[in-house]
Amino acid sequence: AWVGSLAMGMIFFCSPIVSIFTDRIGCRTTAALGAAIAFIGLLSSSFTKSLEVRYFTYGILFGCGSSFAFQPSLVILGHYFKRRLGLANGIVAGSSCLISVPLPFFLKMVGKAIGLAHTFQVLSALMLIQIFLSMTYRPILPPSCDSQHDGQEKPGSRSLRQQCWSQMRKYFNLRVFRRKTYRIWAFGIATAVLGYFVPYMHLVKYVEKEFKETKKDWILPVCLGAMSGLGRLVSGRIGDCIPGLKKIYLQVASFVLFGIMCMMVPQCRGFEAVIVICLFLGLCDGFFTTIMAPIAFELVGPMQASQAIGYLMGLMAVPMTAGTPIAGYFNDYFGNYHAAFYFAGVPPIVGGLVLSVVPLVHQRMLQKQRLDSGKDKMLAPE
Repeated sequence: AWVGSLAMGMIFFCSPIVSIFTDRIGCRTTAALGAAIAFIGLLSSSFTKSLEVRYFTYGILFGCGSSFAFQPSLVILGHYFKRRLGLANGIVAGSSCLISVPLPFFLKMVGKAIGLAHTFQVLSALMLIQIFLSMTYRPILPPSCDSQHDGQEKPGSRSLRQQCWSQMRKYFNLRVFRRKTYRIWAFGIATAVLGYFVPYMHLVKYVEKEFKETKKDWILPVCLGAMSGLGRLVSGRIGDCIPGLKKIYLQVASFVLFGIMCMMVPQCRGFEAVIVICLFLGLCDGFFTTIMAPIAFELVGPMQASQAIGYLMGLMAVPMTAGTPIAGYFNDYFGNYHAAFYFAGVPPIVGGLVLSVVPLVHQRMLQKQRLDSGKDKMLAPE
């Protein structure tokens, strides 16, 4: 379990580094490199039975490779779509559920038939295919301004310290944090995802403990995955119809509803009620996931979208990883999952309220810019 958690955490922790590679060497090369690393990690995991070795081969190699392969798929869509970016993102994200929903059952069946080692080899074959699929990522937008001017400055004109600082700023571009709206948005999402994985990790255990239901508990992850896929398709189309940063209100609604549904779990008196809540949780997940990339493009523009998405996912890494162990601690302390689900519901509601401020701040900044430009025109000599 800890090996899998490490792999999931590495996907988010590596995101800021992935954004640097995406800007410097492009989406195609970054995704192909990541798929190759993930392929090596899965294949090497099949040749060892040592848990310590798998911490490296699966937890680190496969996790890092997956991060490098995944993030460029969000960025490359902005090269091809603008007016219907939300729909394109929804189709891509929703289609992944066609694989992710039946995959656990397939892996369970394959694992019983051929064993864990050969199952890793089957998964590595999928990552090998991903290497060739990533070759279709043909970038259209020009490289960033920073990469275009890399060689224009003379090294001898500045001190060694200034050159080192310039190189650090060139690769770790923090320009997106100068935008107030991006800072608020990133902080709001990082707050909201603190308890985000709690239903995914603890809901089946809660049902087994509260209702002694072990034969039909497989329905819960299927409902979550299926409704998440539907939510991704629907939210992408709806997001295209909403102008500008007002798309954020979709995230606000999804986070607030997600938090309320988490708090409703302890109130359920039957397994069927938990299924209904799972349907809503999956729908909220689909809305949040799909609309994230279009909002990043609206906030910082296509040239800095890779950095914006990378830093955001990096900020999400710690709260997303910490939420599940905290919920487990509540279960151990109180003897039930009630406090864990109440805890999981608070951060999404708080984060959603923070996100609701972003369009208002953006509107106020636009009004201030109009006033300043009007004053400049009045003071300009005729």
